[in-house]
Amino acid sequence: MDFVRHVKSQVDIVRVVGDYVRLKKQGSQRWVGLCPFHSEKTPSFSVHEGHQFFKCFGCAKGGDVFTFLMELDGMSFYEALKSLCEQHGIPMPKRGPEAMADEQTKLRAAVYQMHEVAQRFFREQLESPEGKTARDYLGRRGLTEDAVAEFGLGYASGGGRLTRALESEGYTAQQLQAGGLVAKSQDGAGYFDWFRHRLTFPITNESGKLVAFAGRALDDGAQPKYLNSAESPIYKKKQVLYNLHRARAEMRKRDRAVLVEGYMDVIGVWRAGVKEVVASCGTALTAEQVRMLGRHARLVAVNFDPDAAGRAAAERSILLLLEEALHVRVLSLPEGKDPDEFCRQHGSAAYEDLLERAPNYYFWLADRARQQFDTRTAEGRVAAFQAVLPAINRLGNKLERVALVNDVADRLGVEPGLVLENFRRAAAERRGPGPAPVPAARLKPLEKVLLRLVLESAEARAGLLPAASSSEALAEMTSAGIFRAMAALENAGERFDVTAVEARLSEADRKLLAEVLFDEGAPPGMEDGRKALEALETAAWQSQQKALHKQIQEAQKAGNLDEALRLLERKREMEARRASQVSH
Repeated sequence: MDFVRHVKSQVDIVRVVGDYVRLKKQGSQRWVGLCPFHSEKTPSFSVHEGHQFFKCFGCAKGGDVFTFLMELDGMSFYEALKSLCEQHGIPMPKRGPEAMADEQTKLRAAVYQMHEVAQRFFREQLESPEGKTARDYLGRRGLTEDAVAEFGLGYASGGGRLTRALESEGYTAQQLQAGGLVAKSQDGAGYFDWFRHRLTFPITNESGKLVAFAGRALDDGAQPKYLNSAESPIYKKKQVLYNLHRARAEMRKRDRAVLVEGYMDVIGVWRAGVKEVVASCGTALTAEQVRMLGRHARLVAVNFDPDAAGRAAAERSILLLLEEALHVRVLSLPEGKDPDEFCRQHGSAAYEDLLERAPNYYFWLADRARQQFDTRTAEGRVAAFQAVLPAINRLGNKLERVALVNDVADRLGVEPGLVLENFRRAAAERRGPGPAPVPAARLKPLEKVLLRLVLESAEARAGLLPAASSSEALAEMTSAGIFRAMAALENAGERFDVTAVEARLSEADRKLLAEVLFDEGAPPGMEDGRKALEALETAAWQSQQKALHKQIQEAQKAGNLDEALRLLERKREMEARRASQVSH
């Protein structure tokens, strides 16, 4: 555990989280951004720089830098520890941490290693005599040796060669079957290569780790044209975007992502100088992939192939992007060209120019409606407008809806009166009773002062925590569970750590802890803490006295004099004890 604490002290959670989430500083210690764990349009995700702790007030996930990686990438604790050590140049001890790795973690590690072996194998095959067909194809597509090397393209010859290469490295049957690079033969007697006579594209996760491959057929008429690795312990298709690890920095810098359909399109657009380009990995765009885009950029330019399949895919993808409240532009290239082909023939400047002038999705939709309806007539203009209106009505922001509906109507030549009538009708249909708010437990101001001071100050933990955690006032405090958890940590001789405190709490107390932790008000001082504790004890004593007085009255009214006398004696003892405490 000493090594774990050492790693945590060397790693900045803001920097780690910032690789996945666009964070904005808010106050002295707090950073905020869109939560990577659930869909949201306004930030509810916070990172505390001082305590090296994150919390989402929307989905309630929270923890330290290890927890973040485990939740986001599905890593085990050992994998998160190893990943942070590799990224920050911290040498792992030869003994100790491996004991944290369970069987599933060891399997995942083997699958990662198998992919590295496969990548070396595919690269060597590309340079071999058998790779000539693949090299010729790349030459026809205008790819230089530098581009091929940068994207790690390779060649899978098939014939069981990769299977034998992996077996020669000592991988077991279980590991081979789990890895997604080979498949079991129909007779069950052995394995065969998943990729055969295909150009290979290595696929990495958001962290840049190799997790899968795509293979393009080089035989005319071979189906499918593109083939992806089977899903494995390290690869889930719906959670990976091709080229995201390279593109994310430019996406955040420009607040824009360019979404294309295929691997070659990504490479062609990237080579044209547009570095914020990504693609889904051979599948329809998923909600998980959309959230990944939204963490890095709020504008997405969709540039799919111009054929019928490309248009259908674009429309499905756009709806998902709009649901995530992303701003969408649609780039339709002239002459029916795909992005890679256009960039090779017309150059980067021409592509960038069209990208800058790509219309807003709703205007693109309006232009399509104009092609479908005869807008020379009033009926045709109304039909075109009504075809676009449902998409506009999905917008959550009312002001944006009003402005957009008028702009689109003007573009289609529709009368303002009709616009207003349709807009009012749609607004009436959307209205309905909202869910009743769930009341949350609230801290008293004095309790908040004391808790915040003990959280932030080692001096307060030494001077006030013992008294607060043993005080009779604790029974009256909403944050009693948090004080008890901190006291238990101190009594066990463990180093104070917010994550360790949180691990001892109920879900309700975790929420309270986060609310206090991320409060950006002026920090209290020791004297404020002492006064707050005294005031809380006084209030608790008064509350107990009032309750005891009521019990005495009820006992007297019921004629139970023995009980009344017992309670009266208890009341006197409490008053004497309180007088002694105050005098000291």
